[in-house]
Amino acid sequence: MKNTFFKLLILTALIVAFGTSFYAISDDKNKYSGWAEFLGGPERTHYSTLQQITTENVKNIKIAWQYHSGDSTGQIQCNPIIVDGLLYGTTASAQVFALDAATGREIWKFQDCKDPQWFNTSRGVTYWAEGDDKRIFSSAGKWLYCLNAKTGQPVASFGENGRMDLHNGLPETAQDKFICSNTPGTIHKNLIIMPLRFSEGPDAAPGHVRAFDVRSGKLAWTFRTIPHPGELGYNTWGKNNYKNEDVGAANNWAGMAIDRDRELLFVPTGSAGYDFYGGNRPGQNLFANCLLALDANTGKRRWHFQFVHHDVWDRDLPSAPTLVKVKRNGREIDAVAQITKSGFVFVFDRETGKSLFPMKEIAVPTNGVAGEKPWPTQPVPLKPAPFARQNMTEADINPFAENKDELLATLKSIRHRNQFEMPSKQGTLIFPGYDGGGEWGGAGYDPETNLLYVNSNEMPWIMTLVDKPKTDKLAQLPAGERAYVQYCTACHSPDRKGNAKSGYPSLVDIGTRQPKDYVQNIVKNGKGMMPGFSYLSETERSALLTYLYGEEKKEVSGGAVVEKFPSVPYKTTGYNKFLDKNGYPAVNPPWGQLSAINLNTGEYAWKIPLGELKELTAKGIPPTGCENYGGPVVTAGGLLFIAATKDGMFRAFDKKTGKLLWETKLPAAGFATPATYQANGKQYVVIACGGTKLGTPKGDSYVAFALE
Repeated sequence: MKNTFFKLLILTALIVAFGTSFYAISDDKNKYSGWAEFLGGPERTHYSTLQQITTENVKNIKIAWQYHSGDSTGQIQCNPIIVDGLLYGTTASAQVFALDAATGREIWKFQDCKDPQWFNTSRGVTYWAEGDDKRIFSSAGKWLYCLNAKTGQPVASFGENGRMDLHNGLPETAQDKFICSNTPGTIHKNLIIMPLRFSEGPDAAPGHVRAFDVRSGKLAWTFRTIPHPGELGYNTWGKNNYKNEDVGAANNWAGMAIDRDRELLFVPTGSAGYDFYGGNRPGQNLFANCLLALDANTGKRRWHFQFVHHDVWDRDLPSAPTLVKVKRNGREIDAVAQITKSGFVFVFDRETGKSLFPMKEIAVPTNGVAGEKPWPTQPVPLKPAPFARQNMTEADINPFAENKDELLATLKSIRHRNQFEMPSKQGTLIFPGYDGGGEWGGAGYDPETNLLYVNSNEMPWIMTLVDKPKTDKLAQLPAGERAYVQYCTACHSPDRKGNAKSGYPSLVDIGTRQPKDYVQNIVKNGKGMMPGFSYLSETERSALLTYLYGEEKKEVSGGAVVEKFPSVPYKTTGYNKFLDKNGYPAVNPPWGQLSAINLNTGEYAWKIPLGELKELTAKGIPPTGCENYGGPVVTAGGLLFIAATKDGMFRAFDKKTGKLLWETKLPAAGFATPATYQANGKQYVVIACGGTKLGTPKGDSYVAFALE
């Protein structure tokens, strides 16, 4: 009795010491009944124990409330969080708001009056609390904001009057380079560790993983993903790559997961910049394209695994990992699962990094362009089987295409026999495409059944390298046109007509559609997935704007052209989807899938097409699936909820069988991961409906569903 009393006394003291934060973390970890963190909790499982909505009654759910933000400037990819009866989310331009979770009534909204116009996509916010000190962390542009969770007002003691420059802790070479964060940070005690997105070119900042104090914003620790001399991994790069002169990135942008019991942080990293040529960064390039297990207190490496050696295909790890359990020989193993753009699932023991399924290093093509230094092997798991196709043959041409012969001729003319075919001047198939395979929505996990749920794309892209324009030719161009040729043609094409089918808008007559200060802001700070060119001088940006608005005189500037990155001799002709004449993928269906994988066995429980193109169904073609962005939510009520698809539908499936149980048309496509929560005794499922992506109509709302 006495011993029990002292245990209760100690527990009470801990609750007082850690306050609300301790309570919320314990609740989410053990019960999965809340949604107080990104993707449902620190394990990023997308799972909830709520079961008021079931397989039997889901057909009866209706719209409970709809919130219009009034901001339809772009996509909304936010997975909102719900704490103390309030729902916290973001608008298309990264404004932050709090709603009454039961009614959708706005409580407060925050927009920085100093920098009111931001265009980077936000996937959510982070909550931290200790006693009555409750904070929301959000990011816009280069800033991390700290807001009072009750009022939405900046916390003046954090950073510079409530905001901190995310360049904090980066070297001097990176202070003027593009930086933003699309994904919420991860909390460990009084630290927030931030995912960061950089340029994907040779101008990229180095992708140091950094933790900051939640109260002050001060830097707490750093892990360098491009090692310095004397650090592990330094010899896997060129001698001077760490100096960040023409090599950068290897950053975490997709988010992290944390095992708070072990105080172990799991950090997936992306490729090094420049994405498509690595002759100036010879070697395996640790710690790009890795899953890092770091001590959450110090940032010290515990173990790592590299998924792609010397990446030249833009094979970033696309999502936060998922903390799972795997049963082997009657024993339950704490594991971490990571999906990839290539369509693989890798599963590791959390403590040791040992793979829980067999894998092998396979020989891959090494016929790169002149100057390239390819790595001769790549790791491939033998189980589970890939959830997306790995290559495309002549037999895989879309049978419904009206120009099959043209598509076949294109396929034959490019490299396409192996998913690791090297980038080339003749053209190389990227399949699964640049966005995956697996994408930023991530995987859901059901701890009841040990099933991992992955939605995926099957869109082929073609990447073609060309020689970078020579300085003598650039010298013959006026300054603004020269800047356009150097920095803009890869996405917007030499004729400025863009590539609408691949998502890159035309800049022709931009002056009749947008004011100059609006475009100048985008050029400097970026918008959506376009990086900002903050490292360009004001003179260069001004000249570029003059050219885009048709105001540049056709005369040579006469000055010598300074080549910023001479060691990168190639550029791409753009990000080009391989499509038929009607804009459908050149490959045969399915074009989007939803898969359920048993992590105990590595076998598939089921796999179905995800999404439908009504115009094709009307012709008698079975549902093809379609491109999709945003992940699932899995519940103890037997359901899997997912929007994500280009067709703008929101669906509920039986999580055990994949049977469709309910669907409804959203006011705009929901390219986001839903959240589910309980308020006033009622279970809600909410989804952000921003549309815009993939040419879909724009929206500005969050829609919550519940039983009547």
